[in-house]
Amino acid sequence: MSNNNGLKYLGQTGNNNPVWQGPLNSIAFDEKGIKAKLLNLAQPCYVVRQQGQIGITNDGELSDTTATDMETLTAVPPLLPQQLGDPRFLDYHGIKYAYTTGAMANGIASEEMVIALGKEKILASFGAGGLVPSRIEEAIKRIQAALPNGPYAFNLIHSPKEPTIEKETVDLYLKYGVRTVEAAAFMNLTPNIVYYRAAGLSLNSANQIEIKNRVIGKISRREVATLFMQPAPTKMLKQLVAQGLITELQATLAEKVPMVDDITVEADSGGHTDNRPLVCLLPSLIALRNEIQEKQGYENPIRIGAGGGIATPQSALAAFMMGADYLVTGSINQACVESGSSVHTRNLLAQIGMADVMMAPAADMFELGVKLQVIKRGTLFPMRAQKLYELYNTYNAIEDIPQAEKSKLEKQLFRKSLETVWQETVDYFSKRDPEQISKATNDSKRKMALIFRWYLGQSSRWANTGEKGREMDYQIWAGPAMGTFNDWVRGTYLAEPNNRHVVDLADQIMTGAAFLYRMQNLKLQSTLMSTAYWNYSPQSD
Repeated sequence: MSNNNGLKYLGQTGNNNPVWQGPLNSIAFDEKGIKAKLLNLAQPCYVVRQQGQIGITNDGELSDTTATDMETLTAVPPLLPQQLGDPRFLDYHGIKYAYTTGAMANGIASEEMVIALGKEKILASFGAGGLVPSRIEEAIKRIQAALPNGPYAFNLIHSPKEPTIEKETVDLYLKYGVRTVEAAAFMNLTPNIVYYRAAGLSLNSANQIEIKNRVIGKISRREVATLFMQPAPTKMLKQLVAQGLITELQATLAEKVPMVDDITVEADSGGHTDNRPLVCLLPSLIALRNEIQEKQGYENPIRIGAGGGIATPQSALAAFMMGADYLVTGSINQACVESGSSVHTRNLLAQIGMADVMMAPAADMFELGVKLQVIKRGTLFPMRAQKLYELYNTYNAIEDIPQAEKSKLEKQLFRKSLETVWQETVDYFSKRDPEQISKATNDSKRKMALIFRWYLGQSSRWANTGEKGREMDYQIWAGPAMGTFNDWVRGTYLAEPNNRHVVDLADQIMTGAAFLYRMQNLKLQSTLMSTAYWNYSPQSD
């Protein structure tokens, strides 16, 4: 039976069902009142029928008393956003939501972002990728001063072309007691990540292993996930012991625990991504975790989170229902006022749709042909970056490139001579990683790569600083989820870029997911509702 208020109950009621008892004036029969009851997630929802009309109330209780003329159809319990996900994840990291924000490189995931979220007990990872150690050190000091008891995390990005930077970053994290890192873009285990993990291991008074250095792996490939789900390689541990970096005891303990505490399954995301669909990748890595857990018998099983494509309550709930222990958001946080992006970039992100993204060569792994996902609307960066990669594959040296092509590069992309670009590259790496220059001096192909990487590196910096006159060269990392988010908030206060704040987004997405979970529960219990009730729009104060 259905009402003109859009409620319909298809189930069967029996004489032995518990009966709702409570104040009759608390029952809502109108659309606005019913929606308010459904949104009251801290209270249970009772669906009742009186004289043929179906209504909803949050008050009263179920009892076994004699039935009245008020027919009790069904009920669902309270459901707060804090109940979604794995409670062990919340306890382990000392946070209130199974929701975190991932590290966006070059400080896009800024100190302001980490601190704002941390003060609300939401875990956020600082975007240390692409930054020199001195800049990372500044961020550590500022974040630790604001969040002495956490929560916060720092990114450790795999840097195959700059191993010195990766090592110096780990040294900083150990020096300042950074207890949680988000390991990203790893294609294999390196001594640096193993060193960080093992250096934090010890035995407590109960002879139990204590893990002080926590690792969240951001992974999109099954073979890489397998490495991180296993204990550290014995050979690598022995080398670290020989170097005096870890003790024999720490090496022994490292062989008994996995390399990570948590693995974020990175699906189709902004930046580095394999563009894999979450609905395929997440179940695969959950199954892999279960296999390895059965074999290893870890005391604390690895938790599996979902990232890439999470931008709305619907996508958040879908991930939880597939078994995700926690969520990670990325692109949508870059569009918030706390991000390290420029106003121009944030405004552009607020305009894009799902199809306004494409893959382009990555600066940090340019020579390997690795690509990352960027926006293509309002910028020529993806096409220009691809042109550089084509030239790199075609020629062995800058000198081999036809003069007409070189002139075009100097005029359109670099806006200065290639000789000047090379000199600036030398100055940059002399401070950051001098070995890069020494290797390129006698390798013309490597020299060409470093010159081309100048443009790729500068383009992301221009997008962050809002470099005037370089708007068409902005490199802005985002996945299709950014467009989905814009669709969701269209017509609400969050459509305006200046109204977007990271804590509010976390609250809205988690609250919306809990609301939709309640709606699904009612649907499973034969209570059908019109589409008017299913829409969860961001709720302004």
